[in-house]
Amino acid sequence: MQIAELKDTATQVRRDIVRMVHQCKSGHPGGSLGCADFLTALYFEIMKVDTNFKMDGVGEDLFFLSNGHISPLFYSVLARRGYFDVKELGTFRHINSRLQGHPTTHEGLPGIRIASGSLGQGISVAIGAALTKKLNGDDKTVFVLTGDGELQEGQIWEALLFAAAKKVDNLIVTVDWNDAQIDGSTQHVCDLGDLKAKFTAFGWDVLEMKGNVMDEVVFTLTEAQLRTKKGKPVAILMRTEMGFGVDYMMGTHKWHGSAPNDEQLAKAMAQLKETLGDY
Repeated sequence: MQIAELKDTATQVRRDIVRMVHQCKSGHPGGSLGCADFLTALYFEIMKVDTNFKMDGVGEDLFFLSNGHISPLFYSVLARRGYFDVKELGTFRHINSRLQGHPTTHEGLPGIRIASGSLGQGISVAIGAALTKKLNGDDKTVFVLTGDGELQEGQIWEALLFAAAKKVDNLIVTVDWNDAQIDGSTQHVCDLGDLKAKFTAFGWDVLEMKGNVMDEVVFTLTEAQLRTKKGKPVAILMRTEMGFGVDYMMGTHKWHGSAPNDEQLAKAMAQLKETLGDY
């Protein structure tokens, strides 16, 4: 896709996110909106995937969402990419829906390989998938997205240490560094310090990018791929704005897990142009 097309797709994904959360009066729009450019670029430009979904993912790039509470984003991108009918987005968080608040596997939703949302686990799973590919001679790459607040989980750092020690160099971890979690700023809840220095000290090859600038996202993800297979796992520290694209959701952690009312929905829709057709 051209950058303009990717931007249009990301805008439609943002419309989906706000409408889904509004409809069920529950969900996590802030982080979902902030990461829309990243996941759009990943699925529509960077990764080699097969929408004829197979759980083993042999011969294709894999993605794992560790911070599973931003499921509205994941569901929208999967649907827009062709994994399942876009109309199914209208069932988000309904009883017996395949689109639950956190992704699950028991309903067999195409594109979902792990249940996630119990924070801290996604990188460990991705390491296992990456090692499996190496053992099987599969040259594809494993991607995982984690939140900055999630880095307060100890399991994350055990996984980072292991991946570098075992040279899991077909793995790209992206951190959504928006400095916001449900209780406030990460600096006030539990300061993360110098993340670049920490990842580097743990033996990772580290890149940084602005996650709400589409051309920079595509460029950095491409560069990250070029750095794989060289003995080190790759990390991308991605600066984003929670709620990006909807002005009243930006600059505050209050939309981490809150749904817009009717008036707020209308205001958001006026700011986000319909580009691919609503579900």
